Amino acid sequence: MSELRRRGAGGDHETESIGDKDIDGDEKFGELDLRNDSEVPEVVPATDSTPEIFKKALSGLSSRWKNWWIRGILTLVMISAFSLIIYMGSFMLMLLVLTIQVKCFHEIITIGYRVYRSYDLPWFRTLSWYFLLCVNYFFYGETVADYFATFVQRREQLQFLIRYHRFISFTLYLAGFCMFVLSLVKRHYRLQFYMFAWTHVTLLIIVTQSHLVIQNLFEGMIWFLVPISSVICNDIAAYIFGFFFGRTPLIKLSPKKTWEGFIGGFFTTVVFGFIVAYLLAQYQYFVCPVEYNGETNRFVTECEPSELFQLKKYSLPPLLQVVLGKETANMYPFQMHSIALSTFASLIGPFGGFFASGFKRAFKIKDFADTIPGHGGIMDRFDCQYLMATFVHVYITSFIRYVSVRCHFRVNWKKCKQMLLYQPCLKWWSCAKLALTLNKQLTIPLDSKMGGENCS
Repeated sequence: MSELRRRGAGGDHETESIGDKDIDGDEKFGELDLRNDSEVPEVVPATDSTPEIFKKALSGLSSRWKNWWIRGILTLVMISAFSLIIYMGSFMLMLLVLTIQVKCFHEIITIGYRVYRSYDLPWFRTLSWYFLLCVNYFFYGETVADYFATFVQRREQLQFLIRYHRFISFTLYLAGFCMFVLSLVKRHYRLQFYMFAWTHVTLLIIVTQSHLVIQNLFEGMIWFLVPISSVICNDIAAYIFGFFFGRTPLIKLSPKKTWEGFIGGFFTTVVFGFIVAYLLAQYQYFVCPVEYNGETNRFVTECEPSELFQLKKYSLPPLLQVVLGKETANMYPFQMHSIALSTFASLIGPFGGFFASGFKRAFKIKDFADTIPGHGGIMDRFDCQYLMATFVHVYITSFIRYVSVRCHFRVNWKKCKQMLLYQPCLKWWSCAKLALTLNKQLTIPLDSKMGGENCS
């Protein structure tokens, strides 16, 4: 660019035109060039959202203990509300995930808007929300096609949407892409591309991971609850250990995090995950895959538990034999997997929080928002959950599904039976072939009512 400027000064009219008028980022147009952190505009700090009743009740305490009580009380409230939603069933959990996803997206996009609002970028917020709609349409359309087949088959309009789902999704995204190109303003080319990338990275982090959370839920509520509760436990335990025993700083990105809290959180989380896995593995409601029943139009969690959720006798390590006074113990195989999940939640999961801390430091803010007093925004509470969701999904596909063939055989066979109710001319052999492909050792029930005797 400097070479173009020198040549422009020499009298080359065409080069001068390129250098001064058409190359975005030129100082002549005054566009912001964000090359170091000192040039990043600061975000307007969020206001204190602490309820007045808390302020009055805790007015005599130091800020440290005041924050302790506020965080503790609201943590109990959130855990109670979460327990109620679990009781209400899988569909409400899906709505909860979707609500959290939208709120997290809103908090991150709002930061970008506050940083660059003085530049009056056209259509930034509108296009951001439009892309969120497009990506959600794509992911949840895939989910409907995979898990609501019988529901779709009874409605011709939905059949069209599912058949051309990916083309429709691409067309919607393409419309947003064209709108972005048409909204480009000469003075803000570079900044607009910054925000275009900002939106897409946010979609990748938030929406994609939310989709994986729901995929994990369909595998069985236990694959949803154990990872999430492990992250929550680690967050609480690390805070408590750090609050009372913390002396050694852990990482510069988050000065309040300490080694004492990190180590205490690790051991607490592993023990917690092991115990919770044992408690949940006893109930079909938590271990059975979530299925949509086309006959009753409801989600059901009824099945014969797979081998992962059947008690087996394990030999104990020598140290535990001495402590417990016995050589063997009955445990669920899933408890072994819970150790891996809890270990990831306590050792790797916090790096999602460190990543978020670095992001907040880059824009000189303390929290993503002030939605929850003492906690910050929704994103402040779920920064580790998204990383955990990806790990659980990869873990299931890599280490679980190949040993759960019987369970998947049963699920797919049940789906075939439901499909036959609404497609009488579907060959019985199609379902039998699918079942045999999944597990050749299983005997397929020959139900005369399911046959295709009326099919041509």
